[in-house]
Amino acid sequence: MNAPARPIRVLVVDDSAVVREIFTRELARDPDIEVVGAVPDPYVARDEIVRLAPDVVTLDVEMPRMDGLTFLRKLMRHYPLPVIIVSSLTNKGGALALEALDIGAVDVMCKPGAAYAVGDMSIQLREKVKAAAQVHVRKRDGPEIPTAASTRLSLAKTTHAVIAIGASTGGTQALQAVLSALPANAPGIVVVQHMPEHFTRSFAERLNGLCAMEVKEAEDGDAVSMGRVLIAHGNRHMLLNRSGALYHVTVKDGPLVSRHRPSVDVLFKSVARYAGANAIGAILTGMGADGAAGLKEMQDMGAETVAQDEASCVVFGMPKEAIRMGGVSHIVPLDNIAAMLLNLAARKAA
Repeated sequence: MNAPARPIRVLVVDDSAVVREIFTRELARDPDIEVVGAVPDPYVARDEIVRLAPDVVTLDVEMPRMDGLTFLRKLMRHYPLPVIIVSSLTNKGGALALEALDIGAVDVMCKPGAAYAVGDMSIQLREKVKAAAQVHVRKRDGPEIPTAASTRLSLAKTTHAVIAIGASTGGTQALQAVLSALPANAPGIVVVQHMPEHFTRSFAERLNGLCAMEVKEAEDGDAVSMGRVLIAHGNRHMLLNRSGALYHVTVKDGPLVSRHRPSVDVLFKSVARYAGANAIGAILTGMGADGAAGLKEMQDMGAETVAQDEASCVVFGMPKEAIRMGGVSHIVPLDNIAAMLLNLAARKAA
């Protein structure tokens, strides 16, 4: 990515002085980012946003005086701009983070020390700020909560194909659109969405209530089978494995790969190895290149590969890199991806 004409201007909003200090220090390590302010609550933030005109805001979701979600609603209604929600590493924090994404936040991350060492957190924070700066945010009168597709697609002939999907910024909404359109007898699906742990659990639980397929956060040894979607555990890598004719996942620790954990590349490369031509890969909205090399490996092993098109992406980074590397067979708008996956699965079954 070309360097911006000027640094990305960031306002940090958090009631913790420690978090404000860590974020300010770690963001300052990148010459393409400038922290223009660090404030303790939304009341001060409101005035500073008008005065400083930041490009991106990091916003604590749980604060005294006014909570982050209330402030976010006001911001999206009157002064919309890219917001990264910062939440505690709890089940409640995960649920609040998902609500924030519905209201208009572009990404979420956990508080420093909750899930990542400071070095890993620093990488994640800077990447999220750069991705958020590319997002155009429009005014909202209220939360836009995506609902399950009114008409689900059908798959007349079942198949043992494996579908692997990777997504990042904007991916929660994109995945919901795709997965809620699939029938209960769709092939087994494995998903990496860049989110912290507990957040992925809350996300999987929400999808499970909206989709015809079973959706769950992956556990080590879980079977990949027809009618089931496994969401990679936040902060842990997920790989596909095979025992005879049966597929299952391995969930493991490890270093960041392509600057992420879980990494789409880790998943896709394992799918290339163990599913080969029996696989279908899809790469959705997100910044960076995670998944591009893995999708190319899948294609080289005979898999069909799909990328979300630029017009429907929140950030056209990951699909763009996959296309540039020559690993994409089909470029498809978000609304057509579910149908494409089913058509490709039926073709493999035939």
